[in-house]
Amino acid sequence: MSWWERLKENHLARWGGAILALLYAIALFAEFVAPYEPYEPQVDGALLPPTPIQWKSPSGGLSWPFVYPVTQGAIDIETGLRSVKVDRTSPSPVKLFVSGFEYKLFGLIPSRLHLFGAEGKGRVNLLGTDEQARDQLSRLVYGSRVSLFIGLLGIGISFPLGLLAGGVAGYFGGWVDSVVMRFVEVLMTVPDIYLLIALSAVLPNNLNSAQRFLLVTVIISFVRWAGLARVIRGQVLSIKEREFIQAARVMGGKPLYIILRHVLPQTATYVIITATLTIPSFIVAEAILSLIGLGIQQPDPSWGNMLSLATNASILVLQPWLVAAPAVLMALTVLAFNLLGDGLRDVLDPRGVER
Repeated sequence: MSWWERLKENHLARWGGAILALLYAIALFAEFVAPYEPYEPQVDGALLPPTPIQWKSPSGGLSWPFVYPVTQGAIDIETGLRSVKVDRTSPSPVKLFVSGFEYKLFGLIPSRLHLFGAEGKGRVNLLGTDEQARDQLSRLVYGSRVSLFIGLLGIGISFPLGLLAGGVAGYFGGWVDSVVMRFVEVLMTVPDIYLLIALSAVLPNNLNSAQRFLLVTVIISFVRWAGLARVIRGQVLSIKEREFIQAARVMGGKPLYIILRHVLPQTATYVIITATLTIPSFIVAEAILSLIGLGIQQPDPSWGNMLSLATNASILVLQPWLVAAPAVLMALTVLAFNLLGDGLRDVLDPRGVER
């Protein structure tokens, strides 16, 4: 039985993979999925609750789903609750594949088609609006691009560093091993969060979100490769004594070629498993930096800076949906990666092969 067939039999891994496939598909097609522009404020629409979908017509019978136009009302001074004004004279039908704001899919294909929306004056704010009257769902969808792809970009930077450093240290040994491993151990003694905060704090203030995103990713990657290097070094110490490595040396293979072509591929199983379990740590690190204001900055959305609303006690009490949505999505993403990683570990671990 192949590893793929064994992986498909693992129901938890399949669920984890399906959830991740859905989340990444939504991130890739964010313009199509999001009903509104993430930066567009709604007139008189700050801190609106999730829009209720109506299924009954005013006469009492069932009808197509629709919404009523809603705007913000007065604030109760005693309770702090914000009332809403509902215009029941202008029902707006909710439909799939409606025309909305213009965008370019993948930056190339111009389109106005969106997955869903309301026709008329009403707006479908399924997760409500934030304090700037922006649709929370649209910002959540666009923010997924930052929070999901920072993990992939992070391992794309940190894993080659860890593999190369660990491979060189383990293969050559001696003073090379001592120098590389001492540097790795020093780097591992520095608490990640404090180093991230210190390095992020020195970033120039005039950076745009794309530049800040790349720099934050590089910073996180720089402090996350040391652990991988240490494990790879231990594996290479045993791999380099195998017969096919000795044969490559006898045939005149250069050390760097042997490391890249013969030694490191033997660690592929461990690397694949570790990658799926490491990506969530990048997502959480970005969220922490954005939460404390050192990551992606407003008005550009990310799950981390959307969670920064949790620092406002009134938001937690009166508009909890603004914090609950990004928190649930982040927890779901981390859980899905862990389920997939556990499934890959069971499948790719030689001890998991059927006897």
